[in-house]
Amino acid sequence: MGRTRSSGRHQSSVEAVVERVDGGLARLVPDRERARGWTLLIDGAPQSHVDLDDPAYLSFEYQRRFGHVVDLVAPPGKPLQAVHLGGGAFTLARYVAATRPRSTQQVVERDAALVRLVRRELPLDARARIRVRSADAREGLAKVPDGWAGLVVADVFSGARTPAHLTSAEFLDDVRRALAPGGVYAANLADGPPLAHLRGQIATAAARFAELALIADPAVLRGKRFGNAVLVASDAPLPIAELTRRAASDPHPGRVQHGRDLIDFTGGAAPVTDRAAVASPAPPASVFR
Repeated sequence: MGRTRSSGRHQSSVEAVVERVDGGLARLVPDRERARGWTLLIDGAPQSHVDLDDPAYLSFEYQRRFGHVVDLVAPPGKPLQAVHLGGGAFTLARYVAATRPRSTQQVVERDAALVRLVRRELPLDARARIRVRSADAREGLAKVPDGWAGLVVADVFSGARTPAHLTSAEFLDDVRRALAPGGVYAANLADGPPLAHLRGQIATAAARFAELALIADPAVLRGKRFGNAVLVASDAPLPIAELTRRAASDPHPGRVQHGRDLIDFTGGAAPVTDRAAVASPAPPASVFR
C-alpha cells in the first residue's frame, strides 16, 4: 500500500489505500476538497464518506437524510443509545458522537477485514462510546438487550444488495424488540423501476410500525431511476413537517411521503416474510459510473 504525506490544505499528494476485504476490493480514496476527507468504495461502489476533521459533515445524499433523522429523534444534544447495522466507515456513528456527545453506540459489521482497515486508516475518536462488533447484522441485533436502543439504523449491503434476511417482517420484529418505547428505526433502501422491492419494504414496515415516512428523490419515487430511499418508522408520531423541510433544503432536494399517500404507494404489496424474502435488486452498472 502506497501513500505520501500531504503538506497542504487538500490531499493532493495522498494516495488511495487499496486492500482486499471480505466483501471485495476496498478503496479508501482521499477527498481532494477536504484535508482529511475519505471515500470508501467496495468493488467500485461508493459506501461511505468520512471527514476526520469534521465528522458532522455528511457528503452522501442518503447519509444526510439519516442525519436529519438523528437530529430529530431526540432534543438537540441529548445522548442516544443507537445500533448501526452495517458499518462501512462508521460515518453515521461518528456523526452521532459529534452531534450528541456521551451517546452510547453499537455498530454491527460482518466484514471483519473492513473493520480492521477502517479502524487503522480512519480511527474513531477515542472518547466516542462506540463498540464495533464483527457479526452478521441480524445475529448482532439479537444480542441487543430488549428496549435498549432509541435508534436502530439499517444500512447493510452485500455486493450492492441488501441481504434477504434483513428485509422481512421477522427481522423487524427483532428491531422492535431492541427499540425503547417511542424509538425510531431508519433503513437505507435501494431500488429502481418498477419499485417492487421498495413497495414491499414499506408494506412490511407498515405491518409492524404505527408511523412511517419515506425520504427520497422525486425521480426515484416516480420510478424514473434507480436510487436510495430512507425509510423511517416508529410507534410514536414522527416529525413529518421538519423532516419535509430539511429534505427539501438538501443540495439534492428530497420528498417525504407519509400517511395514506405512503400506504397507497405500496400498490397493495404484501408484507415480506422470511420464507419469501429475497435480496434487494442489483443496481444497474451505470449507477456507479
